[in-house]
Amino acid sequence: MDPRHVKLYIDDRPADGVFRVHRDVYTDPVLFELEMKSIFERCWNYLALESEIRNTHDFVTRHIGRTPVIVSRDAKGQIGGFVNACRHKGATVCRMEQGNARYHVCPYHGWAYDSAGKNVDIKDRKSGCYAAAFDAEGHDLIPVARIASYKGMIFGSLSANVPELEEHLGEIKFFLDLHMEQAPQGMEVIPGRAWYAYRGNWKMQVENGNDPYHETSTHGCFVAIQERRVKGQGNVEGRQVDWKKRAAADSGTFDLGNGHSSVWINCLEPEKRSLYPLLDAVRARVGSLKAEWMLKQRNAVCFPNLQIADHVVPQLRTIRPIAVDLTELRSYVLAPIGEPPESRAARLRQFEDFINPCGFATPDDITMFNESQQNLRTSGGEWLQAHERGIAALPAGSRGLAGELGIRPVAAVRGEFEMQPETATHAFFREWSRRMQAGLSDI
Repeated sequence: MDPRHVKLYIDDRPADGVFRVHRDVYTDPVLFELEMKSIFERCWNYLALESEIRNTHDFVTRHIGRTPVIVSRDAKGQIGGFVNACRHKGATVCRMEQGNARYHVCPYHGWAYDSAGKNVDIKDRKSGCYAAAFDAEGHDLIPVARIASYKGMIFGSLSANVPELEEHLGEIKFFLDLHMEQAPQGMEVIPGRAWYAYRGNWKMQVENGNDPYHETSTHGCFVAIQERRVKGQGNVEGRQVDWKKRAAADSGTFDLGNGHSSVWINCLEPEKRSLYPLLDAVRARVGSLKAEWMLKQRNAVCFPNLQIADHVVPQLRTIRPIAVDLTELRSYVLAPIGEPPESRAARLRQFEDFINPCGFATPDDITMFNESQQNLRTSGGEWLQAHERGIAALPAGSRGLAGELGIRPVAAVRGEFEMQPETATHAFFREWSRRMQAGLSDI
C-alpha cells in the first residue's frame, strides 16, 4: 500500500463487525519514520517514577522514541528533562542508566552541564578564540519541551503543542490509580531491571500486553507447570495461582480513548496476590471499590509507550522502537514503598518466574514476535485477522460497570474469561491512525 494513504491501513467498521490491520503497518520502514515524527515526537511519553529520583541531583536516562533524554532533579528539587546529547558535537553526555551527579561532563570534549541542564563550562574556552557570535548563542542542553507528573509518574513530550497531561491520560487515570495508590508513601520500582530486545515491530508488544487469547497456547508450558505446583509438585516456593480456574471468571476490556486500553479478570484466589497482606489498610485509605479492583488481574496500555500490568505481579514495561523490526523493552517490578520484606520477596520471585527475560513467559513472547515479523515480510494475505475476536460482544459491553467505576470508555466488553476478546487493541490503532493522518498532512 501507499504510505500517503495511511488511513487505509486500518479497516475499522464496527457496525459491520469488522476491524482489520494491514500487515504493512508492521513492516514498512516509511511508516515507521512517520510513527517517530507523528506519534513519539508529538505525544506524552512515560519516562520514570518520581521515586527513582528522590534526591537533588538524582537522574535516570531514558528515551522518547529514538531521542535519548536525561530526567533529573536539580539543586532546587525541580524535575526536568533534557536531550542527552552535547550541544558541541552531539555526543552522549551521560552514559549511566541512573545515579546522582551535580554535573554531567561530555566525554568527547569536556563540556559540562549541571543537573538543571545548564552549561557551566566549555573546556579551555578562554584560549579558544571564540567570536562574539558564539558567546551570544545558548549552550545549555536542549530541554524536553513538556514535563509533568501524575501520581508520581513522570511523562515528557518533545513537542510543546500537546494537551495537558491529565487530559491526555483521560480515562486510564483510574487504572493508573490502582497501581500508584497501593501505599501511602507511594510506589517504587525495585532495584534492578529486565532490559531486552526482540527482532520485531514495537506494536507487537503493545498488542500482546492486552491480549488474553494467547496465554494458554503461547504460555502453555507455564500453565502446565502451575497445575503441577498447585498439586504440590515442583520445588518453587511462592503463591501459586491455579490458572484452570480462570476460564469462567468475570473479565472484560475497556477502550479508554486517546489510544489507551485495559483488560481485566476477576481474581479467584485474591489471597495469593502480593497486595493481599496490606488489603485492610488499603481499603481504609482508598475505599472498597478501588481495593477490590487492585486485587483483580489487570493490564493497561498507556499510549504510546507504557504498559502497566498486574496479572502476575505489578510491573511497568516501557516500549522503545529502534527500527521497524527492532524493539527494546524494559520491565520493572512495581512495589509499595515500605512493604513487609516477605511481600517484597514474594513479588520478586513471581517476577523472576514469569516476566523475567529468562522466566517462563517472556522467551515465549519474544519467539512469537520474531517469527511473526519474519513471516509478515513475505507474501501472503494483506489483512491480519487478529482484532475481531469479541467484536460481537461490543454492543452489550459493560457500561453499567463503567458507571460504577466512574469512567467513560469509548467501548467495553464483559464476559467469562474464555471469551478472550482481542478488542482492546482497537483503541490503540484508532489513535495510531488519527495521529498518523495528522502527521502526514504536515509533510
